[in-house]
Amino acid sequence: MTNFAELDPLVGLAKQMEANEGPIVLINHFTVDADDEEALVAAWSHDADFMKQQPGYISTQLHRGIGGSSSFVNYAVWQDVESFRNAFMHPEFQHRISSYPASAVARPHLFRKLAVANHCTA
Repeated sequence: MTNFAELDPLVGLAKQMEANEGPIVLINHFTVDADDEEALVAAWSHDADFMKQQPGYISTQLHRGIGGSSSFVNYAVWQDVESFRNAFMHPEFQHRISSYPASAVARPHLFRKLAVANHCTA
């Protein structure tokens, strides 16, 4: 089973899931032993197949750190917190997270887009 840690020690995922807003973005930072990287990707893919079928799901991507990193980031967009919460708490999803390698640590956190334009110039 995946070990969970809070990305923000002051506001955990459980507190965030009480919110009523949307759209939201889930950022889930995973770390895993190098020997377990393939197992993590397989487990995440299995989870993604489930999440893609849930109401309110919009999109997801998994990114891997470069330069030999065993760090991964999942970026998932949801219609609202309620949709994410229902999918995350679903018994099928809770069962699926048991397939992650023992060395995996997940740090999920919910975000919303700010309406601030930021332009970079070179």
